[in-house]
Formats: sequence, C-alpha cells, structure tokens
Amino acid sequence: MRGMRSLELGRVLLGLGACVFGAGALGACTTGEGTGEVRSEHLFLRDCHNGPFDLQPDFFATNPFKDTQTIRVQRGDRMEELSDGLSILVTDVAAIRGDDGGEGRLGQDVRIGLPVGVAPPGQVVEYDPDPPPVSMTLYLNDSCHVQNSAIYAIDGTIRFTSLFNGNTRESRAENRLTEAEFTATFADPRELSPGDDHDPALLSVVTGHFRFFFQRGQPAQPFP
Repeated sequence: MRGMRSLELGRVLLGLGACVFGAGALGACTTGEGTGEVRSEHLFLRDCHNGPFDLQPDFFATNPFKDTQTIRVQRGDRMEELSDGLSILVTDVAAIRGDDGGEGRLGQDVRIGLPVGVAPPGQVVEYDPDPPPVSMTLYLNDSCHVQNSAIYAIDGTIRFTSLFNGNTRESRAENRLTEAEFTATFADPRELSPGDDHDPALLSVVTGHFRFFFQRGQPAQPFP
C-alpha cells in the first residue's frame, strides 16, 4: 500500500509539472521550433501499445521553475491529455550546468529514474541521499484512449550537451539552447515485482535525442 500511495503521489507531482507547463509555456512555443526523435524497437503499454514505436515529435518546449525544468517533446502542440509525447522533469539544473560553482555535468551521463517517493508496489520507499536528477514519463494519450496510457522511466541515462539556464528573459542563444540524448528503460511501476528481477516483457527500452531553443511568448489562454 505504501508503494501504491507513493506511486500515485509521484503521478500527481508529475501531473502538476505538466499543468504548470501547459498554462505557462504552451502559448510561448510553436511546432517546428526544434528537432529530435523518440523511438523504441518494442514498446509495451498494456491494453495500449505492443510493438515498434516512433513518436516523430514536432513540438519542443521547456518550463523552468526555480532550479527545475519540465521539458516536453511531443507530436503536435495540443494539451498533454490529448497528445503523445515525452515529459522530462529535470532537477538541480544549476548543478548540471555548473552554475552552482561546481564542474557541472554537461557532456556527462546523468542518471534517470523514478521521482523521489515513488516505488513499485510491495517495495518500501527508502531515503535516497542521491536521487536521480531526471525523471521521464512517456504518454500516449492520443493513440490510446484508455485509463492508463503512460509509462515511466525506471532506469537509464541522459547526456545534456546544453541545458537552458532557466532565465526566461535570457538574450544569449547559447543559454537558451537545450540539447540532449538518452537511453532509458520504461515500465508501469505497478506491474513490476519488488527488487530488480523484472519480467523483460514488461520493460521497454526507449532512445531519443532533442535540440531546441527556449522561446518566450504570451501565456496560453485558458478559454477561447
């Protein structure tokens, strides 16, 4: 039960990040502002998708909040609830960029994993002094009109060669650029067994890359 509660809490937190993004940045960016791909030789999402997958994204955007960013790589510019896409939550942006006085981690592999407080059912949530700085959610809300149309990265790495500094008034192009490549294993945590001995049929290896510039604009209107 603790695992299930933690999983639902994690989904709420990721959902809140997506809502903030949709309200603050959806109107600020338009399709065609970036390039990238998200693919899998075999993607499994129960009652939704089972086979090769190619997102073919044409919408790229990011929403900064304090020292975090929610990056959205999506097919089409509709709201997340009606689209297929990849949502990426990045924490410790300053540490990755090296803005905190450290060496930074640009050009290095950064760990991907479940958000803090999220664990498969039956597995007790334990304190992690070094949680993964990046979490990912792959959602197929357009292709699959079912109750569950999302899977979550449980392991993997991402390598940023450039990461937007979070300053929405930034004028220097190099500080507005986000560019990265990744390889991650996705699954529905509710279906995983405790520990690391997971059924390979439930796991999906997804690879991708993206490159786009942050573009500031007017917030989206909630109504026409």
